[in-house]
Formats: sequence, C-alpha cells, structure tokens
Amino acid sequence: MSDRVSIDIQNGVADVRLNRPDKMNALDGAMFQAIFEAGRALNDDPDVRAVVLSGAGRCFCAGLDVGNFAATAKGGGGGTDAGSARNLFDKPEGSIANYAQLPGWVWQTLNVPVIAAVHGVAYGGGLQIALGADIRIIAPDARMSVMEIKWGMVPDMAGTQLLRNLTRLDVAKELTFTGRVVSGVEAVELGLATRVSDQPLEDARAIAEQIASKSPSAVQAGKRLLNDAVVGEYADGLSLEAQLQKALIGKPEQIETVKAQVEGRAPSYAPSAKADK
Repeated sequence: MSDRVSIDIQNGVADVRLNRPDKMNALDGAMFQAIFEAGRALNDDPDVRAVVLSGAGRCFCAGLDVGNFAATAKGGGGGTDAGSARNLFDKPEGSIANYAQLPGWVWQTLNVPVIAAVHGVAYGGGLQIALGADIRIIAPDARMSVMEIKWGMVPDMAGTQLLRNLTRLDVAKELTFTGRVVSGVEAVELGLATRVSDQPLEDARAIAEQIASKSPSAVQAGKRLLNDAVVGEYADGLSLEAQLQKALIGKPEQIETVKAQVEGRAPSYAPSAKADK
C-alpha cells in the first residue's frame, strides 16, 4: 500500500487516512491511485465491517494539487496525469468509473458503510471524495466547495452523480456555477454533510464501531438497497428488498442477532464473505 494513504484495521473498523499533510492531502497522480487502491483492498477484506475516512494534518483534502495541474495544463495533457502515461479519463477493466472518478466513486462500491470525518477544507476533488462516503461528520468551521469552476471545469470525480442524491437540483447548480465556499454548518443544511461535530473523527469512529457491532450481512444488504433505491425503479427496489431479506432470514448471523437480543449480550459474528453486488 502506498504511503499516501494509511490503513489501520481494528475490531472490524478500517481507519483510512489521506496521508499527504505537507500538501494538505492535495491530489496528484500518486494520490489518485493510492485512494482507489485502498478502497479496492478494503472491499476484499472480510474482516472489515465499516470504514472511517479522514485526512491527516490540517484538513481533509484541499483538492487538486495545483502544481500537478499546472504541469498538466502546460503540457496540454488533456486529462493525462502529469508524470505518467495514464489518461485519467480511461477506465479500468470492468469499472463504470474512470481513473479520475474512482477516488470518490470507490467508496460507494464498497460493500460496507464508509463514514467521512471532515475538518479543515474539502475543496473540489476533496469534496467529491467526501461525497463518496455514506455518512459525513463535519467540523462546524470546516469549509467545502465545488471549486472546479475556478479552473474553468466541472466536477469530474463522480461529484455530479453523488451530489444529485444529496441536495436539491437548484442548490447543486448554484454551488457548481459559483464555486462558493460553505461552512460545515451550512453544509449540513444543504445536504452536503450529515451532521456537525466538534470532534468529527472521534464521532465518525463511534458510528463505525456501532455499525461494526451489527450483523455484517444485514448492514451490507442495507447499503446495497439504499444505494439502488435512489436511482432504480420502485418495482426493482421492492423486488431486491424481498430478495435480500430472504437471503438474511434464518441464516446464522440473523439467528445469532436474535439470540443476543434475547439473552442481553453482545452478538458474536464470524467473518463472512462480502454480500453479492
């Protein structure tokens, strides 16, 4: 694993840290790759039941590395990552997202819930990575911005597809057209974040630990159902709901959950395979 992203797994919770604090966790080619590789590695780990995503140092992520962007623009890269031959608009085999989109989108594809802890700033690409999480806990004085308009661009790290399910369309348009900066408090009001906390990392970990104590199969099924619900047809959603519920009822995890409730103890779940996508 790249030193650009650190991963520490304890008691079913993966603590994932963007780890470029000297650059405010800004995104260059190595950072893009390290983030989506971290997400993919976690999806293959049966011991992981929840993920906390945060940034080291002063902020969550300041967005695109300006130096990297300048080098790309000077060279007329057209999306080619400075310092590599990879075009960020290309897609890995089997992926609906391209290399630029994967650092934000990969968290949606994880079977387990992802909780982002946001402090300092989450600008541009940093915001889009945070939007990829299922839940966002944000410091009141943190700042967010759909900042791509500053560079004459649109959000291209899956931000438009993530934003449309979180805010009203007019709000998404205003933020995209102006690039204005909003506080953590306003971010919650607009739907960009889940709730405000003076200690976002600690609260995100507490949520992750609570999730990790629940039936892994039920949690994974819940994430899949809710993600599909915002884009699918009602009939398909109702069918999937029934299908996943049938797959849970009467299985060892569900029986153990009921026994633990009746006996007044914490449930004990064996590591299990990830839920089918």
